[in-house]
Amino acid sequence: MSEQIIECVPNISEGRDSAKIQAIAEVVETVEGVMLLNVDPGKATNRTVITFAGNPEAVIEAAFRLVKKASELIDMSKHKGEHPRFGATDVCPLVPVSGISMEETVEYAHQLGERIGNELKIPIYFYENAAKSPNRKNLATVRSGEYEGLQDKLANPDWKPDFGSISYSSDVSKTGATAVSARDFLVAYNINLNSTSTRRANAIAFDIRERGRVKREGDSLTGKIVKDEHGKPVNEPGLLKAVKGIGWFIEEYGIAQISYNLTNISITSIHEAFEKTCERAELRGIRVTGSELIGLVPKNALLDAGKHFLKKQNRSLGIHEEEIMKIAVKSLGLDELAPFNVRERVIEYVLEDRMNQGKKRLVDMTLTDFANETASESPAPGGGSIAAYAGVLGVSLGGMVANLSSHKRGWDDKWEYYSDWAEKAQSYKTELLRLVDEDTNAFTKIIDAFGLPKSSDEEKAIRKNAIIEATKGATMVPYSVMETAYQSMEVMLEMAKTGLPASISDAGVGAMCARTAIRGAGLNVMINVKDLDAPEFVSEIIEKANQLEVKAERLEAEIMELVHSKL
Repeated sequence: MSEQIIECVPNISEGRDSAKIQAIAEVVETVEGVMLLNVDPGKATNRTVITFAGNPEAVIEAAFRLVKKASELIDMSKHKGEHPRFGATDVCPLVPVSGISMEETVEYAHQLGERIGNELKIPIYFYENAAKSPNRKNLATVRSGEYEGLQDKLANPDWKPDFGSISYSSDVSKTGATAVSARDFLVAYNINLNSTSTRRANAIAFDIRERGRVKREGDSLTGKIVKDEHGKPVNEPGLLKAVKGIGWFIEEYGIAQISYNLTNISITSIHEAFEKTCERAELRGIRVTGSELIGLVPKNALLDAGKHFLKKQNRSLGIHEEEIMKIAVKSLGLDELAPFNVRERVIEYVLEDRMNQGKKRLVDMTLTDFANETASESPAPGGGSIAAYAGVLGVSLGGMVANLSSHKRGWDDKWEYYSDWAEKAQSYKTELLRLVDEDTNAFTKIIDAFGLPKSSDEEKAIRKNAIIEATKGATMVPYSVMETAYQSMEVMLEMAKTGLPASISDAGVGAMCARTAIRGAGLNVMINVKDLDAPEFVSEIIEKANQLEVKAERLEAEIMELVHSKL
């Protein structure tokens, strides 16, 4: 089972005082096992989105400390801002990231809300998946009346908080209330208009958002409101599901924006919201000039957007993922108001970079540094990493031929076919790059096993078993290189058959690199098991490695025959 990781995205009602924001955010990292990922203040909204992640127990401890610090430093009786709000920590959602279900995340949300309410006396309302009654699922409903209406809300028995103070005391007038939830990944997304009209921005938002607008008879602006049998206004649904939205004017930028919450991007994606907004804006003589993401975003959200725009251009999708995301950034205008660095704004990248901080990874080195490190006195990186990188180079060449073929004049009807092959090449390349460093990591585990104590018979037995298991693991890495490099040769074979004739030699070089990777990794398999006291494992892995080498030799010969026939 993978390690449980959740994300917490508290929104605090302070976006202008950098000292306060820093003091509140930095308490997160006083908890071991939590990483502060992003702090995104907004001056106009006077609100800051803080994002951190880690194991559940550590995250809810960090969340509690953040709420406590915010309640000490923020006075809601003096707060003004464009965004709806009712508390110093306005919302505090927990989001399952990996190894944990929504049901489990809800339990942690309830634990957090109960502790905040009991210890800090802040009124707590659970919403979304953590809501304890259906009428409290929607955040807009829970927060209705905002801070200014909180005194009346607390006086209403129907709005008794789930935990915390049930009366409007002087302390509550300062802290306000906090909404706690467990929810899916929510993307806060603003779209910029070449207009200053909040009314027109709202009109577009009402067209798009799931809730839509109040239905009227005749004229949509001045007609009589249509009501149901209970006398409540009837809503005319908007165009997109899982979307909340309002329009506003941002003084900081001098433009109107449409502010969306995309509550489920598998239902409505960023690019769908963007394009539909462009359509509805154009009908009103307004142009979308760009857009803005608030906080962090999942990698797939930008990848899906980038691929969407590449497909519209009949362009290959088989390029590096960061290049795909650059297309998304430019197409959505995410860098219109401020620079947009994907390494700082994509949650998976931020986690990856924080986890690897201070680590020396081979794949991050320049070619010269990699060569120099290999040539040094250190035994790692060695033949296993070099074999894996030979495989990287081989399939990269295969992918290059596929990408060039997708752009060949006169082959426009084939671009999607070659794009699919280029994507396959990218997936093989990604796995082989991972194995470049994994080979060195596996070697380190063997060294660690040999360093275990061996004074007693029990310690000797533990040490021997650790060495055997570490050696097995280290053997499976080059074997994985062999398997992946062999599988990647399908790309070079297809490119030798159908790819751009002018690049046929590149397909051949790619095949030779892949074969080298397989033979080199095979040598590492052999030397790793040379003295391994695990006869069955050794016999099986050697047989499999030998079979792969034979198949690779035949496949290389087939590819080279095709290449030479076309030279």
